[in-house]
Amino acid sequence: MAKKRLNPFQPLLDKLPAPLKNKYVVTLIIFVFILLFVNKVSPWTLYKLNSTESELKEEKAYFEGKRSEVERDQKDNERNVEKFAREHYYMKKSDEDVFIIVNEESEDENKENQ
Repeated sequence: MAKKRLNPFQPLLDKLPAPLKNKYVVTLIIFVFILLFVNKVSPWTLYKLNSTESELKEEKAYFEGKRSEVERDQKDNERNVEKFAREHYYMKKSDEDVFIIVNEESEDENKENQ
């Protein structure tokens, strides 16, 4: 008489509900598991990407505000540089004439101090 091999997992298989014994249901469960947790585009990955995207949008808005502030400061600096050059170095535009008016009193004080 041939000895019948016993499946060591038979007691566990007997305890499973009937739908889990169906190979199509088991295949569907494995497929859903792979889609949810193993796949590259899992819900967790999508959540992290969405949170990163919102952080980056906030940073973009912040830096755009900073950029406009810097552009305003740069325009002010250009005006200040022109004013400084005109006052201290007597620079002028090509279509202007510069007249330097000197107080005689201040010249006398400068000569006495030297």
